Amino acid sequence: MTETTVYSGNGLVHIKNPHLDSMEEDILYHLNLGTKTHNLPAMFGDIKFACIGGSPNRMKAFAQFMHKELGLKGDGEDLADICAGTDRYVMYRAGPVLSISHGMGIPSISIMLHELIKLLHYAKCQDVTIIRIGTSGGLGIKPGTVVITDTAVDSSFKPRFEQVVLDDVVVRSTELDKDLAKELLACSKEIPDFPTLIGHTMCTYDFYEGQGRLDGALCSFSSEKKLEYLKRAYNAGVRNIEMESTAFAALCGLCGLKAAVVCVALLDRLEGDQIQAPHEVLWEYQQRPQRLIAAFIRKHLGLCLAAGNKLFSTN
Repeated sequence: MTETTVYSGNGLVHIKNPHLDSMEEDILYHLNLGTKTHNLPAMFGDIKFACIGGSPNRMKAFAQFMHKELGLKGDGEDLADICAGTDRYVMYRAGPVLSISHGMGIPSISIMLHELIKLLHYAKCQDVTIIRIGTSGGLGIKPGTVVITDTAVDSSFKPRFEQVVLDDVVVRSTELDKDLAKELLACSKEIPDFPTLIGHTMCTYDFYEGQGRLDGALCSFSSEKKLEYLKRAYNAGVRNIEMESTAFAALCGLCGLKAAVVCVALLDRLEGDQIQAPHEVLWEYQQRPQRLIAAFIRKHLGLCLAAGNKLFSTN
């Protein structure tokens, strides 16, 4: 069975589960939220951007960064974790922006996305853009390059996500919003101190064998086989590798969400397997997608930076 992406014309977040209508309460267990225990429309109804990333610390730092970028009151250092009752994920808010961690890999991001999408639906959010901000291994590109995904592909370089439902394999489209990718690329021109490009992102199920690394606890292939595989990926249009994008694209597309994946490359996998750059260099690399997304959000909110990093509205 194949399921395709459906984009809504009314801007609402759609859930495709008839069973939810008969539930008196929906407990979003891993987010420590619920439809009876929390007033979700009051808490989240005006959210316009949901930015997600693997690391809890990175997403807290992004929320604090957005707090300053949007000129909100206070220094943002004491932002509260909305999911403080659980240790699975973190969630922070800066104005109309949610910043949420999703952990590592498809199972972890899938759990979070199911509950986040239901949250946005129950909150009656409209015209939400969801963006995964992350790190990745580059392919034939310089470390520090930011890759905006046009298509998420599997390990066979095909634009699909295979989800096992009961004993059936459901194939889902991994189409992402092409106009959104182009808009993000246009925003990158305003930040000329690092390279940004659009390309395919390959999503794998693990960090070592699935990505052709030679340095895991297990390895059954030669360095020649590894390079041959990665070069085939490059020739198929793949420019970076990570572990979440196909599931992310599939879920967001089926629920009518405009979605993008923006990841920085920490190394060129054609040159090696291990991440050897100094900590301070890696830290600066990780700021690059955040800076791009901040510029994109400011633009959509009609905000520009004036002298002294103060914000003013263009509306």
